Amino acid sequence: MTKLIDPFARPISYLRVSVTDRCDFRCTYCMAEHMQFLPKKDLLTLEELDRLCSTFIRLGVEKLRITGGEPLVRRDIMTFFKTIARHLDTGALKELTLTTNGSQLARFAAELAAIGIRRVNVSLDTLDAAKFQAITRWGRLPQVLEGIEAAQKSGLRVKINTVALKGFNEEELFPLLDWCASEGHDLTFIEVMPMGEMGEEMRLDQYWPLKDLRARLAERFTLTDLAERSGGPARYVRIEETGQKVGFITPLTHNFCESCNRVRVTCTGELFMCLGQEDNADLRAPLRASSEDDLLEQAIRAAISRKPKGHDFDYSRQSVKGQMSRHMSHTGG
Repeated sequence: MTKLIDPFARPISYLRVSVTDRCDFRCTYCMAEHMQFLPKKDLLTLEELDRLCSTFIRLGVEKLRITGGEPLVRRDIMTFFKTIARHLDTGALKELTLTTNGSQLARFAAELAAIGIRRVNVSLDTLDAAKFQAITRWGRLPQVLEGIEAAQKSGLRVKINTVALKGFNEEELFPLLDWCASEGHDLTFIEVMPMGEMGEEMRLDQYWPLKDLRARLAERFTLTDLAERSGGPARYVRIEETGQKVGFITPLTHNFCESCNRVRVTCTGELFMCLGQEDNADLRAPLRASSEDDLLEQAIRAAISRKPKGHDFDYSRQSVKGQMSRHMSHTGG
């Protein structure tokens, strides 16, 4: 079967799927405090998610990341993980993983490890309990730290994802680094992205370019650029003094589109060929139109043929260009 290749000869081997727009946090850069969540009928069922992911895997996807919202708050989500893990057993899928806020890891870590998940990404922007509650609005830091500990004990490798927020966690750069080193976690910093109707002023106030963060690291440590990729957009360095690996996801100060091998599907079945473009394809309709996968496969191939060369994210001096109207929780983190 012909694999998925986009118009710029990039093979599509990485799929990120949101299984819910709901979350037990309300992070200020991700969603509004009083979110209007989608009606249940609009969401793909767990069976539809399995069919969709399995079709992508048949078309060459080798890495599948489950996102949200918070994926572990979706009812019966472990049923989905257990069934989709059959593709790990056949070797068709090389990696099954998830991005989580960590709140439910204490409950599910052992099960996740048992079905073949080897690593998880945990979003964590501060180690200060009061600030954590402020940025997540509803979150409790001890619950997340307990979840991370449970993941480690279950044999899951944990990577910490930290959104760089000007005026919020700048002074925590080195404490976060030290904590990750002591716990054995990799750490990736992410530039805040212009997603959702959060207001231009807020985005500009939050924006901390990672070139500045990296320069601050370089004042204290020796940084060596690494050629490795994890299948995602991060660029990595090794801190020679500690041996740590630190990643930088920089959609704004460094465009990483030239090697883009991934697409995203929302919890309602919208396929976004690019995080920073509004163009999308409806996969829910072909999923529900037939119990066979022919229509679904045709819709996927047609969409991939429209995958753009790059995104439009850009922060100019006092405006946010390329701002996406949808919230990050809708598209999938």
